[in-house]
Amino acid sequence: MFTLPVFAGAAASDMTVKGEVVDVACSTAKKDAGKGAGHANCAMVCAKKGQPVGILTADAVYNVVGDYAANNNAKLLDFVARNVIVTGEVTEKDGVKLINVKSIKLAN
Repeated sequence: MFTLPVFAGAAASDMTVKGEVVDVACSTAKKDAGKGAGHANCAMVCAKKGQPVGILTADAVYNVVGDYAANNNAKLLDFVARNVIVTGEVTEKDGVKLINVKSIKLAN
């Protein structure tokens, strides 16, 4: 009898995170210079090109995947460089945190 291999990955779980919507490459490479109002125009240009976008929290970056990352991040453009509260399915692959966004709203 043939048995299919079991996928060895982190189980997905819903989670709510609060942070800034950032261009992942710039926020990682430029640290503080790659976030905030001073970096908003660059982040928007990158997001519109379909570059990976993430939620930068106090302790991690959650790369956005799924529907909100589709069509060159179309559903995220109104939130780029702004603080948000995001709920979604969180997984991890090769040490990278991923979030499949279910809901997003501006943080107060």
